[in-house]
Amino acid sequence: MNTLRIGIVGLGANTRLRHVPGLKACERVEIVAVCNRRPASTAEAARDFGIPKSYEHWQDLVADPDVDAVVIGAWPILHAPVTIAALAAGKHVLTEARMALNAAEAWQMHEASEARPELVAQIVPSPFGLKSGRTVRRLLDDGLIGELREVTVIGTNDVFADASTPLHWRQVAALSGLNMLTLGILHETLIRWVADPVRVLAQVAAFTAERIDAASGLRRRVGTPDSVQVLTQLAGGARALYHFSGVTRFGPGNQIHLYGSEGTIKVELTPDERVFAARRGDSALREVEIPADEQGSWRVEADFVDSIRLGTPVTLTDFATGVRYMEFTEAVARSAASGTAVELPLAADDDDDDDEG
Repeated sequence: MNTLRIGIVGLGANTRLRHVPGLKACERVEIVAVCNRRPASTAEAARDFGIPKSYEHWQDLVADPDVDAVVIGAWPILHAPVTIAALAAGKHVLTEARMALNAAEAWQMHEASEARPELVAQIVPSPFGLKSGRTVRRLLDDGLIGELREVTVIGTNDVFADASTPLHWRQVAALSGLNMLTLGILHETLIRWVADPVRVLAQVAAFTAERIDAASGLRRRVGTPDSVQVLTQLAGGARALYHFSGVTRFGPGNQIHLYGSEGTIKVELTPDERVFAARRGDSALREVEIPADEQGSWRVEADFVDSIRLGTPVTLTDFATGVRYMEFTEAVARSAASGTAVELPLAADDDDDDDEG
């Protein structure tokens, strides 16, 4: 393939910030088509980035024989339909996270990718842990903490603490599905290091039940929670506690703690990412240097292109992993709604449910 021709569905803020520059940095890659939600936005994106083809409907972009691969930067409501149609049309796919609205859609996407194994199907990975992930993995493999016993996952901020803040699209269930705050993105980071949960018990709340929709000026119901707490049991017996919040002022931010029989690893998922560890006999946690040769970085677009050209396996993030975190997200939603624990993985008939919360 001399030139890899990319079509983009949903060239919004993150695509402008990450995906377009990342694709343009790759050799022999050309962005040839774009389709946004509104014609004016499509025209603006085409003009800003010199994209020759503009489409009013994403279906027409997917059908374009001059498009080799589709990058989906749209909201989760479009991830499944565009992915499935693109794979059926013989296009490689890179879709923005979160993978889908719910677990059923995630499974549909995974099955569509398995039906076309010659095509690359990749999800934009959680950026958390990219720098520190290999170091944490090494410490665990070296047995620093011994047997894993407990896990704490924290994702707090105050983006929704003010009741006058307008409704965000992520708070509209029809657009974002069951995805809540940073639950999925930090859980994805965690399961790079530890086993998946097998049991989930959750509670959620939306402390501001209605917000102003800036587009219409009307008050609308908030469709996703701004506070989430989860208790889980992991395969192997360890227990985990998750705390997610968009209403926590001066909170701890994003962290993952791994507590074992012999020691502890604490990962501060700040932009710089810092790892702390201690083993029995130490007086306190100490910062662990992340060696240069272990430091990962953002190379999502380059990985996508390499997978297409060189056949490099997708590791960050494949559709099978996306299904795992979407099943976890759905289990949290179901448990919160029912007040009872939910077992994982979900049963096959459960994956066919149409519940979008």
